[in-house]
Amino acid sequence: MAEPTYTADAAADAASKGLPQFDTTWWGSQIFWLIVTFGVLYFVLSKFILPALSAGITERSDRIADDLDAAARMQRDAEQAEADYNKSLADARAKAHNIAATTRSSVDAEIAAEVETADAELARQQASNESRISEMRAAALRNVDDLAQTAVNDIVSKLAGLKPTAARIKSAVTKS
Repeated sequence: MAEPTYTADAAADAASKGLPQFDTTWWGSQIFWLIVTFGVLYFVLSKFILPALSAGITERSDRIADDLDAAARMQRDAEQAEADYNKSLADARAKAHNIAATTRSSVDAEIAAEVETADAELARQQASNESRISEMRAAALRNVDDLAQTAVNDIVSKLAGLKPTAARIKSAVTKS
């Protein structure tokens, strides 16, 4: 294969014409292909690519709007759940307080009843004991006279060697 030879004349001729794009003899075909290329590009963009992009953008904006609506609904549900929780917690606290107050009052009533029963039992035992003490005192006092008469009889017999009569000892003991 033979290589083309460039001569100085061919190079000078090419340099004198300038850039081939600016050669007016080619402008008609360049403008034709420019219009055809941009027409095809416009057709492909407007019929295939831009509708797909537009559908994607619309779908994305719809999904974002749906997600925002769902988030707002979940926020409202969470706030409602928190309010319900706080209400049930307050109700439970009030119920626990009422139960504690009721239990406290019933326990206080039971304690008061037990104390009253114990006081009544103590009063009954005290009365019984006082009655026994009175009986014992009376018996002791009766025995004191007998013991005093016996003691006086023994003392007078041993010290004085006399044998006093029971009537005389009784009158001496009762005078004192």
